[in-house]
Amino acid sequence: MEQTVSRQEASEAVQNHGWRYLLGALQMSVTVRTLAQAISLAADAVAVCGDDADRHLRVDVRPDRAVFTLQSLDRATVTTRDIELARRISATADKSGFLPEPGIGTGAPRSVQLLEIAIDALNIARIRPFWKAVLGYTDETGAGGPEDRLVDPVGQGPAIWFQQMDRARPQRNRIHIDISVPHDEAPRRIETALAAGGRLVSATRAPAFWVLADMEGNEACITTWQGRDS
Repeated sequence: MEQTVSRQEASEAVQNHGWRYLLGALQMSVTVRTLAQAISLAADAVAVCGDDADRHLRVDVRPDRAVFTLQSLDRATVTTRDIELARRISATADKSGFLPEPGIGTGAPRSVQLLEIAIDALNIARIRPFWKAVLGYTDETGAGGPEDRLVDPVGQGPAIWFQQMDRARPQRNRIHIDISVPHDEAPRRIETALAAGGRLVSATRAPAFWVLADMEGNEACITTWQGRDS
């Protein structure tokens, strides 16, 4: 029976198979040499997922890589079925001679990541319809409440979520980017951002997220799945 799993369970179950857990989804990037290889690998993944492919699997194919994402789309989270499918896809990729891309610190430009845009608001329910309309976005599966996040229905753009403000803060930017990275890659990402001229604004919610800012005060958060389970 398909069951929802905790963040830690999901991360530990797939990490040794080349996958990483990123806030509600599993991702794996595989290096290829041609677009034809990427498409062939994607076709193999669809085949081993069988009837579950349409409900769980998304694939981004490029001439140099194929990025696989697994998530139970009707629950918008990771389940035991996603973990099983991840292991199947890893096995078929390995059988074909393809290996997942290594993480930061091994020479790779970067590992997998997910982007979200956060908008601060005094009245979320009032502004949410505007952003839904102007972006052509839709409600996340199983959501649709006045404070729930919005997603791109074709999966191309980052999710939008809304952060409740308790008072107006005109001196502070009201939109920031969240970069969700594998939990063990966050320190390196923060280190490189600080070396590039950034500053650490807050680490009080680490390891769930660190707030960084550029030299003009524009903020971005490095986030991980850790520190979110009660």
